[in-house]
Amino acid sequence: MLIRRRVLITLLAGDLLAILALSLIGFFFHNDTFTWRWLATFLPACAGWGLIAPWLGLYRPEVAASPWAAWRAALAGFLAGPLAAWLRGLWLNAAILPIFILVLALTTAAGMALWRLAWSLAAGPGRGKLTHG
Repeated sequence: MLIRRRVLITLLAGDLLAILALSLIGFFFHNDTFTWRWLATFLPACAGWGLIAPWLGLYRPEVAASPWAAWRAALAGFLAGPLAAWLRGLWLNAAILPIFILVLALTTAAGMALWRLAWSLAAGPGRGKLTHG
């Protein structure tokens, strides 16, 4: 049980770091000064991911440990993007551009799939007892 909890904590921390990296890259791509406005994308993206990912089994160690589960992470990221864009629009009381929704969905899908693929290759079933217990 302790190992399963460790895996869950690692997945959650990695997910947050991946979303943070994506948010900061997007922010700095469009801004040359650092402000706290990046949180307007980061927090809704975390909420969107947190609502979608569990439904696709991405926090079950036996699923997350398979490299084939990267498609689930991509799907979760793609579905979380529009939800995150909507939440961001509500927070900023601003219009939501369709191109922003598409870019957010695609970059979240790609980033989360890459992170989860890397984790599954590093901690997969052939790597000892990281996912079982």
